[in-house]
Amino acid sequence: MNTPALPSATRRSFLKTSTLATAAGAVAVSYRGVFAAGSDTLRVGVIGCGARGTGAAMNCVLSSPGVEITALADVFPDRVEAALARLKDNSKGKEWDASREWRDAGQVKATRDTCFTGFDCARRLLAADVDLVILAGPPHFRPAQLRLALEAGKHVFMEKPVGVDPVGIRSILASGELAARKGLGIVAGTQRRHQFAYTELMKRVHDGAIGEIVAGEAYWNGPCVRTYGFSHPRQSGWTDFESMLRNWYFYAWLSGDHIVEQHVHNLDVVNWAIGVPPVEAVGVGGRQWRVEPEYGNIYDHFGVRYRYANGAVVVSTARQINDTQPLVTEGVIGTRGRASAGQISGGNAWRYSGPHPNPYEQEHADLVASIRAGQPLNEARPVAEATLTAIMGRMAAYTGQAVSWEFVLRESELDLTPAEIKEGGYKLGPAPRVPPPASGREELV
Repeated sequence: MNTPALPSATRRSFLKTSTLATAAGAVAVSYRGVFAAGSDTLRVGVIGCGARGTGAAMNCVLSSPGVEITALADVFPDRVEAALARLKDNSKGKEWDASREWRDAGQVKATRDTCFTGFDCARRLLAADVDLVILAGPPHFRPAQLRLALEAGKHVFMEKPVGVDPVGIRSILASGELAARKGLGIVAGTQRRHQFAYTELMKRVHDGAIGEIVAGEAYWNGPCVRTYGFSHPRQSGWTDFESMLRNWYFYAWLSGDHIVEQHVHNLDVVNWAIGVPPVEAVGVGGRQWRVEPEYGNIYDHFGVRYRYANGAVVVSTARQINDTQPLVTEGVIGTRGRASAGQISGGNAWRYSGPHPNPYEQEHADLVASIRAGQPLNEARPVAEATLTAIMGRMAAYTGQAVSWEFVLRESELDLTPAEIKEGGYKLGPAPRVPPPASGREELV
């Protein structure tokens, strides 16, 4: 998951120029059947060729017939080369997020002529002959790349989270409306929304099986992300900025911090159950365990209390500290019962017992099916709201202030892009100066 290119328009410009009118009255244009000169083949380009981008390409191919990977893009040539080599190799077996072993190298039509590198790689890929793009680079780049893709007439699968600050999220919301007007699909990597145990649960919750929701909990507590293999030790010849980009997870301006990059899944489920985002967040957080420079400037723990308009209170914790008790789950409590992953307790007790297709593939299958049916899915708003829920929790922890939804949605001018980037653009030279946030003392912008 590495850095694709940002367009020339600044992200801050969206704050002043984007409108947030609903898309209810927009006229959609059907893109049904417009693939590969009228065939049913869907040509896919991947922007961001790290582990997640490569995995998402496999998931997309495995999800549906007639899907081909035809172009790849990443700032770093070695990432593109590694992704192309892996996708062309049927001998390495099953990936962790795949339902079966990879035997589909024949569906990878990308060549060195359709592989793009450098900070303009996203623009160049979008000019290639693709129908759908997978956005899997660092979250900082997601808002601008989504806009570029839609303007180029491409359907989009974008990884979560979809931004790192309120300015970026307003851009996502505006792009969601653009997609609706153009009849283009957007599906996000919040795979629980395509996981049958969750979708069946939510039908019952929304039908009143647990009554009115009065409380909830959301947790992503586990070890440092390096336990999952995200580690890119400094190599000879790398500049400071290259090292930062390759280790983007540990820098808030690139990842949003781990409450945004990872915990967004659980917060999305709670919002989904309640039906609206929270109205306020109060939180704490800090750097207790991973304090060395190699861990960038993000925190290692957060605790946030979210309050919803109906009075419901949700407790949220996100922690990345090794050798601690893991807990990754979410649930809501209603006046008549409790709902958590795939089950309900109380008077309407229920447990999911149906099929379990791989959600990492199902999200792509649902997108592809919707495009071919001429009714493309558009998940921009729910994933934007989930991401902004996580952002407001981070802002509450960084500042020590109560942060309201209305403030982050409509007023906050927070743009985490470093001043050096705004002034000089993206260059593989010195790294931007991004000290760790002063816990509880940052300015609320």
